[in-house]
Amino acid sequence: MHTVFRRVELPRELRSLLIFDRKVFRESDRFDKDYWQTLESYWMVVDKVKVGCCAFERHLEHATLYIATTGVLPRFQRGGLGRLLKAWEIAFARHHGFRRLVTNCRKRNVAMIKLNKSFGFRTVRSMPGYYFNPTDSTVFMELHL
Repeated sequence: MHTVFRRVELPRELRSLLIFDRKVFRESDRFDKDYWQTLESYWMVVDKVKVGCCAFERHLEHATLYIATTGVLPRFQRGGLGRLLKAWEIAFARHHGFRRLVTNCRKRNVAMIKLNKSFGFRTVRSMPGYYFNPTDSTVFMELHL
């Protein structure tokens, strides 16, 4: 298995990001094209197939990297690729001198919460009613590097 991580080329690959988002997330959790264009996004490519994607917001004033999204196509989930992508996100943050990673997800996304905790993320707080369709709380998590 040959895996590479490469930066998404915007605006050329914007349509690919939107299609990927539709395949991974429910409608209410997808990003619009304007928000995607503000993010620093990366593909996880396995054997020449885009199987995963992550996107960041850099908050340099706080030496913090916000993980806006982490996703693996459903047909490739449960095979360790989410773990690989999360490890890459952490390595990326360290390599670029960030001191803290932050992220959030639906409270019912137990798999992502468990994955984050396995890498040392801790829950900072929960906010009820953050998500809709269906209504759900969000869990804010952080990792000090």
